[in-house]
Amino acid sequence: MAVIALVLSLFIAGLGALGIISPIRLLRIVRQFQSTSGLYIAAGFRILLGVVLLLSTSNSRFPEVVLILGAIIFVSGLITPLLGLERFRRLLNWWSGLDRVFMRIWGGFAFVFGLFLAYAVSP
Repeated sequence: MAVIALVLSLFIAGLGALGIISPIRLLRIVRQFQSTSGLYIAAGFRILLGVVLLLSTSNSRFPEVVLILGAIIFVSGLITPLLGLERFRRLLNWWSGLDRVFMRIWGGFAFVFGLFLAYAVSP
């Protein structure tokens, strides 16, 4: 499980890096999920990451933190489809209207979060 958690964490860090380097390109990728199936794929990714983190807690460097983050991510994956496609579109439209600096800051948070998770679960 640790290897899967590591790969998923590095994927998040990679998306964050893309958000720093080219927020418009990241926005184009995220816009591909503006469908019911896209919303379920995003929810599935969150659920998968949450489960993998929950199963990786015992071997992680920060078991309590990984447990809490895994639970939050898992629950957010369950809630994602309940928010609905229209809310997702409104959120995406709001986010895409923000200044690029703000988008890069969010990318930076995702990058650091992904690297932290990778460090926390790495063997």
